[in-house]
Amino acid sequence: MAAVTPIKPFSPEETRWILDHLQHPAVFLNMTQGWPVLHWTAQHLSGCLQDRLIRFRLGRKEATNAPLFETQCSYIEANVAQFLRWTQHQTDVGSFSEYPCSEYWAYADYKYITTLFHDQPSMFEDVKWSEFGFEGRTGKESTLWIGTEGANTPCHLDTYGCNLVLQVQGRKRWHLFPPEDTAKLYPTRIPYEESSVFSQVHVLRPDPRKFPQFQGARAHTVTLEPGQVLYVPRHWWHYVESIDPITVSVNSWIELEVDDAARVSEAVTRTVVCALKSAPSDDNADAWLNPTEEEKFSHEENMQFLNLAVSAQRKTGLCHSKPSPDPRATQPAKRDSCGRLKLRGDGVRLPFGEHLIPVKCQDDEPEKTVPEDSSGDAAVSPGNDGSAGKTRTCGADLTRFSSCDLAADHGNNQGPSLITTNDLLDCLVHPDIISRVTELLLERHRGGHL
Repeated sequence: MAAVTPIKPFSPEETRWILDHLQHPAVFLNMTQGWPVLHWTAQHLSGCLQDRLIRFRLGRKEATNAPLFETQCSYIEANVAQFLRWTQHQTDVGSFSEYPCSEYWAYADYKYITTLFHDQPSMFEDVKWSEFGFEGRTGKESTLWIGTEGANTPCHLDTYGCNLVLQVQGRKRWHLFPPEDTAKLYPTRIPYEESSVFSQVHVLRPDPRKFPQFQGARAHTVTLEPGQVLYVPRHWWHYVESIDPITVSVNSWIELEVDDAARVSEAVTRTVVCALKSAPSDDNADAWLNPTEEEKFSHEENMQFLNLAVSAQRKTGLCHSKPSPDPRATQPAKRDSCGRLKLRGDGVRLPFGEHLIPVKCQDDEPEKTVPEDSSGDAAVSPGNDGSAGKTRTCGADLTRFSSCDLAADHGNNQGPSLITTNDLLDCLVHPDIISRVTELLLERHRGGHL
């Protein structure tokens, strides 16, 4: 008997339309039935990858007020079988032997599927982003993430594109903040990584003395479960943490037309950061280049990249005489005081319901029942305690400081400290400043002044 193809709640065309109009994170349910990638558990991947070594990032399981950036982590190479034995406290774990599983979490992150399975290209077809309206998009344009409980990505925003994330195994908790809250997230480009702006705030354990404005940030929290797909709009901040013993995710960054201008901004940022951090100085001894960056470039090379980016933007700008049809690029989101998307004047209404659930602001409602998906489990189960409840409970407010937090710091002020290179960079390459510099460069270039 031939296999029955599951009926999806939205067609590829409908899904693409939804994505083109979403300016707020949302979770798609019942859209991935039948995708072979749902079999990509860590155990399955171990059999596919055999003895192939991949790099794992390891961090200590400890409560601190500061984010654990990738420059502060340890790195090892091991195969997935060794990783699984390590999580089960067994022997023959290779390089994991120096890191007790009880004290460390591990994360194989940003693994390009096209590299991992270069000798098994048929596996690319297991990921079917074409059903989300992106024809021909598969695992070839995706990355794989394998982690243990506690493994996390520091809070950051991606300067390019938007993001689709499929949860395959285990659950991950996402804490998201709208672009309008950028100042309250205290952005920094140290450590430097192209396309990533990090937050200086540990969003789960913020320091109220250092980051008082964070208490006004609007957290949107959701727990992503297997089979569900999270849409992260352009420039939404996100902190992501695995909350089950083993998690596997697959994501794809979707390019947008506005990325051309963003590449100019990134080229400006890299030129300034490299120029200042490469200068001999006592306060430049820190690990400022993220491990994902393979090398630092000379000033001459950075200027070449900048000129190429500006020239490319000029060419694409000339080609697009009409306004972009992408509402994410041309129509800024209008939200209420809690970040909720308001109905636009053109009357567009999105089909929220049992198959599409918006990720709500934490302050929206004290409690809300979440519809169940086809498996009978809670479709989206936000919360702050790691439990998988059947209701959406906001719980303690992530962004609020108690009076005792502030009292603990009373009288401990040491007076103003000296301005460091990193302090200067936080101002010079602040997203708002870089955006204005990009505008000026492009204006001068179009006017023939460059």
